[in-house]
Amino acid sequence: MTENKKSIHGEWSSRFAFILAATGSAVGLGNIWKFPYIAGEYGGGAFVIVYLLCVAAIGLPIMIAEIMMGRRGRQSPINTMETLTAEAGADKKWSWLGWLGVIAGFLILSYYSVIAGWALDYVVKAFFGSFSSGDSAEINALFDDLIASPMTLVFWHTVFMAATMYVVQRGVSGGLEKAVRFLMPTLFVILVLLVGYAMTTDSFDKGLSFLFAPDFSRIDGNAVLTAMGHAFFTLSLGMGAIMVYGSYLPKNISIAKTSFFIAGADTLVALMAGIAIFPIVFANGLEPGTGPGLIFQTLPIAFGNMFGGWFFGIMFFVLLVFAALSSSISLIEPAVAWLVENRNISRMQACIWAGLATWGLGLTVAFSFNIWSDFKIVDKSIFDLLDYITANLMLPIGGFCIAVFAGWMMKPEHVLEELELPEQHVAIWSFLVKYIAPASVFIVFLHVIGII
Repeated sequence: MTENKKSIHGEWSSRFAFILAATGSAVGLGNIWKFPYIAGEYGGGAFVIVYLLCVAAIGLPIMIAEIMMGRRGRQSPINTMETLTAEAGADKKWSWLGWLGVIAGFLILSYYSVIAGWALDYVVKAFFGSFSSGDSAEINALFDDLIASPMTLVFWHTVFMAATMYVVQRGVSGGLEKAVRFLMPTLFVILVLLVGYAMTTDSFDKGLSFLFAPDFSRIDGNAVLTAMGHAFFTLSLGMGAIMVYGSYLPKNISIAKTSFFIAGADTLVALMAGIAIFPIVFANGLEPGTGPGLIFQTLPIAFGNMFGGWFFGIMFFVLLVFAALSSSISLIEPAVAWLVENRNISRMQACIWAGLATWGLGLTVAFSFNIWSDFKIVDKSIFDLLDYITANLMLPIGGFCIAVFAGWMMKPEHVLEELELPEQHVAIWSFLVKYIAPASVFIVFLHVIGII
């Protein structure tokens, strides 16, 4: 099927380009603070081992499945699922899986763009020396003032959305690929610089110990569930991004080998972020376990106190912006591709419509931190509600359904044709994607909604 069919949107020029794009989609704001923190919280190196096992058993099989489905369909996730459902002779309701991914990506970007706007604002703050005092009260006041200002949040949200849509409207080769060829190597260089600085601090060994020293006594059921959940969420699965990127993958590129590279690169970035961040935190006597506050309230204090803090503060927040942008372009691409395919409009027009819709929903998110802070839906702000619906409901359901469709609905000969692996290797993947991955994602789903 895919030998004679190509996406109307274009193709990646090489496996390296696809690896950069998919890794860029996977690497986001969460990688910079969440993985290093939860690794330290749940036993350091012991947790890393459990996490890598979960990536192999859950993340990789579903990623291979999602890329395979995308390449076989060669369209937006919505049209791909309609095509694959018909080809498999499955119930037409399976085509709803495409809609689930596209809508999830749209909703995620609406609040992701607002948070990315915080990072843009902090690039400017770092440049003008706003962290130079190093006083915790003043640093906290900077953050409080930022989220309390609707116009400031809207401005940066608008800037970030405009940058995202500028990249996407240029197409696969002229926009997405060119962007990730610049963003991802630059992101890696910035990380190397930050790691290099961390190595000069007196607390480098303490930071490494926090992140890597194995403490298996800290590995309990909750640690395993956390590792399982992060292994799924960190690879950007279930939101249409990997599927639409897979639709641009040339036929002669191995899906399985490429997926291994992507998972490895994603994990490497997260570990490097931890190696860079925690020595700086410990060297300044700060608390590493502050979650999102680590980025916007704790680290700026460190940058204000340390030698070279002006430069490294700018670099860190530029790193955040690049990580966010590489993810955001993948979140909106499925919707843009569907509009081009189904509404007979140009890519530019599709970007305008999709971008405006996302921007408009993002306004409600920005206002939920200030002028609409008292407005609640089921006791949640608009931001918290969108985050809960996507992360806790839509993505696990999407990942579960991808695993089930690829493992049980697709015809074996079609799977073999796409994966082009020895049958024994396909058998291992098939076992994981049929049984282990869906069962694990279902358990994660029950965990994140508070049932277990």
